[in-house]
Amino acid sequence: MSLARRIAANDGLRSFLCWLGAGYIRLVYRTSRWQAVRPEIPNAFWDEGKGFILAFWHGRGLMMPCCWKKGAPMKMLISQHRDGELIAKMIRHFGLGTVRGSTKRGGSGALRQMVKALSSDACVGITPDGPQGPRMRANPGAITVARLSGRPILPVAYSLSRRRVLSSWDRFVIAFPFARGALVWGEPLRVAREADEARQEALRRELEDRLNRITEEADRLVGQSVVKPAADPGAPER
Repeated sequence: MSLARRIAANDGLRSFLCWLGAGYIRLVYRTSRWQAVRPEIPNAFWDEGKGFILAFWHGRGLMMPCCWKKGAPMKMLISQHRDGELIAKMIRHFGLGTVRGSTKRGGSGALRQMVKALSSDACVGITPDGPQGPRMRANPGAITVARLSGRPILPVAYSLSRRRVLSSWDRFVIAFPFARGALVWGEPLRVAREADEARQEALRRELEDRLNRITEEADRLVGQSVVKPAADPGAPER
């Protein structure tokens, strides 16, 4: 039996690894000096108790639990894959809930849960390039949730001066302690309920552009090389 399957089959070991992972995230956050860029954007929603859709790239997920205001209701969209169960257990240590599903498995049920959560002024978190990419290219899911719920999408990104970028499809960023960090918020993106397909596609591209701009901004603020998106699957061939 492989190591991954042994971990999956052992509830106690899974729980320990999730506790350890949450502790590491807290260690990185508390030992690093963070610069928040445009924090007034989420603060305005939190102060009014209004829900919104948090959007960030899959590769920048590690430190996201620490960007969240303590006590503000949040549910993260997590895939039903075995790896998703580990992530779901880990973020519970930060008081965050989950919606299980993806565009390939449990999508319609997850969509209903997210719209219901937003209607009660909770927030939901989505990785628009998850769960399998292409890297830093937005799928339509966040736009659909925004259209049906009437809630805005808030893009966010982070980077750190001490990190390792993995060679995985999402170029996942492993953060190291004692670093300079930048947490960058983007302007809200709203989707009208009556938006037609062409308008929704334009807004999907706008969300993708905004996320890529703030991700690049975060990398530059801490002196790191910029992680580039994968080739645009919708671009015409040359």
